[in-house]
Amino acid sequence: MEIRALAPGEHVDELAAVLHDCVDGGASVGYLAPFSLDEARTAMAAFSADEQRVLLAAFDEGELVGTAQLIPSPMPNQPHRADVAKVLVKRSARGRGVASRLMDEIEAEARRRGLTVLVLDTVTGSDAYRLYTRLGWERVGPIPDYALMPDGAPCETTVFYKALT
Repeated sequence: MEIRALAPGEHVDELAAVLHDCVDGGASVGYLAPFSLDEARTAMAAFSADEQRVLLAAFDEGELVGTAQLIPSPMPNQPHRADVAKVLVKRSARGRGVASRLMDEIEAEARRRGLTVLVLDTVTGSDAYRLYTRLGWERVGPIPDYALMPDGAPCETTVFYKALT
C-alpha cells in the first residue's frame, strides 16, 4: 500500500468515488442522502483546491481506496494545531489497515510541519471511534446531536485530540 499527499486537482474523480461510497454506506462525514457522485466530485474538488490542506490518498495495487485530510489552523494563535478530517476508506477495502496507515501518515506529516496538537471528531461508538482510541487519541468528550447521519437522524459525536511529541 502506498500513502502519499496529492497535488491540487490530482485524482479528484477517485477521491469522489471514495467519498460517495462512504456516504452511501451510512458514514456521517458532512453529507445527507441522497448524495450524488457529482456532489462528491464538487466537494473533493474544493478540498483539493485548498492549498493549506494536506490531502492524503491510500493506493492499494494502484487503486485509490482511502483518503484523509490535515487542515492546519489559520488562526495566528494556533500555528501549532491542525484538524484531521474526512478519514475515509472504501467499504471494499476496510479491514486491511488502510485507516491506520492514513492516520500514521497524517501524524508524520503534522510532525514534519512542526504541528504538535491534532483534533478530530467522529460518531460516538463507530468503527472510527474505536480506531482513534486504539491509536492513542485522547477522548475529550461527546456532544449530543452534534451532526446528522446521511439519513437525517441525529448522532452523538466525540471530540478527540492527540499531542504529538
